[in-house]
Formats: sequence, C-alpha cells, structure tokens
Amino acid sequence: METRGSMIQVTDLKKHYKGGAIKALDGVTVDINKGDVIAVIGPSGSGKSTFLRSLNLLEEPTGGSIIFKGIDITRKKYKNEEGKTVKLDIDKLRQKMGMVFQHFNLFPHMTILDNMTLAPMKVKGISKADAEKKALELLDRVGLKDRADAYPIQLSGGQKQRVAIVRALAMEPEVMLFDEPTSALDPEMVGEVLDVMKELAEEGMTMVVVTHEMGFAREVGNRLLFMADGRLLEQGDPKELFDHPQNPRLQDFLSKVL
Repeated sequence: METRGSMIQVTDLKKHYKGGAIKALDGVTVDINKGDVIAVIGPSGSGKSTFLRSLNLLEEPTGGSIIFKGIDITRKKYKNEEGKTVKLDIDKLRQKMGMVFQHFNLFPHMTILDNMTLAPMKVKGISKADAEKKALELLDRVGLKDRADAYPIQLSGGQKQRVAIVRALAMEPEVMLFDEPTSALDPEMVGEVLDVMKELAEEGMTMVVVTHEMGFAREVGNRLLFMADGRLLEQGDPKELFDHPQNPRLQDFLSKVL
C-alpha cells in the first residue's frame, strides 16, 4: 500500500447519513505527521468533530481510507508483516490514540486515582503499584496530585479536564485527539487547560485539536485546517491563514470570530 511517510494519512474520507442526503464529511484528504499540532477550526456543523472522531473510528467512515502507521484502519482486516490476513484490533489501535472529549467522560463513582489507573491496569496489564505511581506523577504534572482521592464531582471543570488529559496520557499514546476540550468550561478555566496542551505541544506530542480557541490555533498549532460543509477548504501555516485567508468562507468565518 502506498504511504506518504506520515503518521496518519487520510484520503478522500467520507461520512454520509440518510443514504447520502447529509454529507458530514465529503472527501477530506490530509496528512498528519509526527510532532504536528493541528488545529481544526470551522463553523458549527462543518464536520470538524466527525473528522476527529473518525481518526480512531468512533465514527465509522462511509468511504475513503485512514492509514495509521501503514495500516488502513477503515478495513476490518489487513495483512501483517508476515503476509497473513489478520483482524484489526480496534481497542489496541485506540490505545495509541488518546482522546479528550468536551465533557471529560470521567467515571463519577471512582476517585481521580482510580479513573487514572483503570485502563493501564485493565488494558495494558500494568500492576496496581506501577499504575498508581505513574498516575500520581501525571497528576503532579498538572498540579492535582493532592486531589487523587477526590471524586470528579468535587473538582472544577478545569480540574476535571486536566485529569482527562493526563488520564489519556497514562496510556502512553502516540497521538492525542482533542474534541473541543475547552467548550464546556467557564471562561476563567480555559487557560489552565490550554496551558497543559501547550506543554504537550512543546514536548513534541502529535496532536489534533478541534477548537474554538483562535489564540491557541494561531500560536500553538503548526498547521491549521479550516472545514466547512464537510470539506477541508483551506490548510496551512496558522499565522499565514489568519493574516491572509484566501477562501471566502474562511474570510467570512474569521470576520465573525476574531
């Protein structure tokens, strides 16, 4: 299979509903390289979240391909290095792609520490002691080590989202997908979450971020994707696109949000 040397290659990705009457994604092609911090912007209903959720198959595409590390993950089976046809292990794939949602998705009946250690122990088979050590290091990194025994309801939105980010990191993913991670937060809490994301970007984490935070998209991202009507209408250097947008739809969008 022809690969373009990038971590994820998306080619002609389509997602249709109602027999094709609604085209949530209408032929999106983009490469995601190791170390890219890609901000995806666009009006409501543009297909941004559908695109992001397709990358780890939370949305099943109608057509096109997503090649992740040489394997087309849109196919249920693929040929391994020995040439044998094997079934795609979707759970194994998702371990390599950390996902952070708008609404945190923490388990309410579990402490923060238990939220952090559940997947590494269950999925990766890591011992409780090792999982807790790693979890506490990660919580410390975002200033929440002292809240390890608290429950999600006792944390602010910003704290919950910081936990959600390090919970995804506990699985040691190769790429992090963020679906509007600050949209559900009170304005004064947005900064603390963006700061954690900036740190990750500086450390070289590959990130795809669907966001309404134009400052983040401009300053932190190394690439900007602008989507509308299920299509990728413009992509490139964020500062260039913000200062000199070519597409009329992008010009119109920026005039409303900046």
